[in-house]
Amino acid sequence: MTIASVTEPAVRAAPSPTAGMGPAGRAWAWVKNHLLGSPRDALLSLVVIAMLAAIVWSIVPWALLNATWSGSSRADCAAGGACWAFVRDRAGQIVYGFYPSAELWRVNIVFALLVAGLVALMVPKIPGKKFTAVAMVFFYPVLCFFLLRGGIAGLPVVLTDRWGGLLLTMVLAVSGITFSLPIGVLLALGRRSRMPLIKWLCIGFIEFCRGVPFVTILFMAIVMLPFFLPSGMKPDALALAVAGVIFYEAAYMAEVVRGGLQAISKGQYEGAQALGFGYWRMMFYVVLPQAVRKVIPGIVNTTISLLKNTTLVMIVGLFDLLNIVSAGASDPLWAGSQAEGYFIVGLVFWLMSSGLSCYSQGIEARLARAEQK
Repeated sequence: MTIASVTEPAVRAAPSPTAGMGPAGRAWAWVKNHLLGSPRDALLSLVVIAMLAAIVWSIVPWALLNATWSGSSRADCAAGGACWAFVRDRAGQIVYGFYPSAELWRVNIVFALLVAGLVALMVPKIPGKKFTAVAMVFFYPVLCFFLLRGGIAGLPVVLTDRWGGLLLTMVLAVSGITFSLPIGVLLALGRRSRMPLIKWLCIGFIEFCRGVPFVTILFMAIVMLPFFLPSGMKPDALALAVAGVIFYEAAYMAEVVRGGLQAISKGQYEGAQALGFGYWRMMFYVVLPQAVRKVIPGIVNTTISLLKNTTLVMIVGLFDLLNIVSAGASDPLWAGSQAEGYFIVGLVFWLMSSGLSCYSQGIEARLARAEQK
């Protein structure tokens, strides 16, 4: 008896619908599939396009066509157009605050190192990411502090009350982002601890910070923290504000990380314990990497919130990016230039927030592709 073998025909991949089309054909195919797929989609697309066109029609004449780009006061600006001369005149203060002009090269080095570190971390093809991450977390903040403040290697001392503008905003944001995540992880682990004292201390801290406004935390950092310092020691206002930002955002970060820890199945813990891992090895090598991967959107959302909350330090007298623009617009020579200044502030924060959001989406896409392999 002979057993006949049946050979299944090879399955060939269907050619792409846009194969052989030129750029114009592919663009029209995308518009047809994504914007004009049905009468409802076409109607909604036309409404949105009309709204965007109306907004652009209103902004472009004010921002570009009728704008004034140079001048020494508001009187030099044309009526009905943007007065970008204000931004041009105050560009130094907007970026550097009141930092001495002869020492601006120190700020430029700090900005350049930050950009270089972010590029090295974000571009997948650049090697040495572990080394770069360690350097940015542990060495970069210390280097920046001594470089900006001075007092070593012959550098003149520049007190923090002269820091301002984008420089101060970046100091607050980078410090908060760098330290709030690890502190938040420790708080999340402490909240899930089996030791009652540690558990309830972490719960109390988290719920207190989440239950009061950020401005209250800032005032407490400026007013109450000095009482816990040695007598006669005068704390730095910027250091207290940084501490307030870090601990406030760490409470929110802790809840985000705790959500990721709860999403990890019990089998992961049991498997790590079966391999002989202790508590900390199990957490840092098995549990936390999976938990953080699951809550990347929440971490980025908290980071963006931290970035925008830095503007509230103006309450305690620090001239961040928003406050220094407001101070410049209060100059009698530039009275009425708030719109242009706030437009620049909004644009800067939008670019930073959008950059963080796009980067997180790229990380999520790469992790999703890795899990499918």
